[in-house]
Amino acid sequence: MFLQGKRALITGSTSGIGLAIARGLHAEGAQVVLSGFGDEATIAALTAELSAIHVPGDLSQREGVEALMAAAGPIDILVNNAGAQFVAPVEEFPVEKWDFIIALNLTAAFHTARLAVPHMKQAGWGRIINIASAHSLTASPFKSAYVSAKHGLAGLTKTLALELATFGTTANCISPGYVWTPLVENQIPDTMKTRNMTREEVIRDVMLVRQPTKRFVQPEDIAAMAVFLCREEASNFNGSNVSMDGGWTAE
Repeated sequence: MFLQGKRALITGSTSGIGLAIARGLHAEGAQVVLSGFGDEATIAALTAELSAIHVPGDLSQREGVEALMAAAGPIDILVNNAGAQFVAPVEEFPVEKWDFIIALNLTAAFHTARLAVPHMKQAGWGRIINIASAHSLTASPFKSAYVSAKHGLAGLTKTLALELATFGTTANCISPGYVWTPLVENQIPDTMKTRNMTREEVIRDVMLVRQPTKRFVQPEDIAAMAVFLCREEASNFNGSNVSMDGGWTAE
């Protein structure tokens, strides 16, 4: 267990990708801090399973992020995974949805990083892993806020990588294609409405049309990459944007 003694915070970790990553890091000995929403019984079961603590908070607000980081304590591994999506033409895109998506998907990662970095520098070791998206490298219609936020997250990752390169700390993105998670599943009704499609058509002709494997990425695939990026053998992965999209961005 090569992460024994390391403390990992994974945002959005009570389900989906974040939970898979939390399980992967815990399996290698990391002490896990969960952050995300869910009913009390589910969260209690997860904290027991992972010997973890859970810190709730509204990460779309600076005060919520600051409270999370204060409660979490010094962090060696920061995984920015919390995210949200909304689908609408730009002229109809609700301004409050734009503000929320940019805040949660991008600005929260800035705040967690700025608060985690001092300990990483002092310790001489750290890992920042930002869960971006194929949409950090390419765009799709009707997703102006999400695409903008993920492009920004990729840029933030590169900047952190350069600033921390001499402090034993790396910053990388993982950019999956469509992963079968509640976030993706919840996009289907909006996309059905926007494009006047059936559920099956949205999956086949929108979500997987650009994913050459025609298969959803699994959360455990991303977790395995996150665990690898924490290894010493991955110490020269820095500022990388690792595509896990079945070939989507290879076109």
